[in-house]
Amino acid sequence: MPEAPLGPHPHGTARWQRIRHDQLTREPLCRYCAAMGRDTPATVADHIEPHRRDPEKFWHGALQSLCAPCHDGAKQAEERGSGLRGADVDGLPVDPGHPWA
Repeated sequence: MPEAPLGPHPHGTARWQRIRHDQLTREPLCRYCAAMGRDTPATVADHIEPHRRDPEKFWHGALQSLCAPCHDGAKQAEERGSGLRGADVDGLPVDPGHPWA
């Protein structure tokens, strides 16, 4: 049975809070920061693929843990097509689409 349409604030629901808690428990550090050799606590359960208010993607899509600065900066830039910024611990770009990668 398909999921019901998303309400105006699905992130505020108890269901989402459980999903978020489970994700941050499984992956407590920011994935983007970890790629750059930093241990930063994650605070956001981020949809790897933007859900664009699709209820199936919202409730069942793959998630990753990010800190708020990475979610609000690097991830948003990536979704706009700007690519990921930063380098890993070896100095190589973290963006897999970067010409040096």
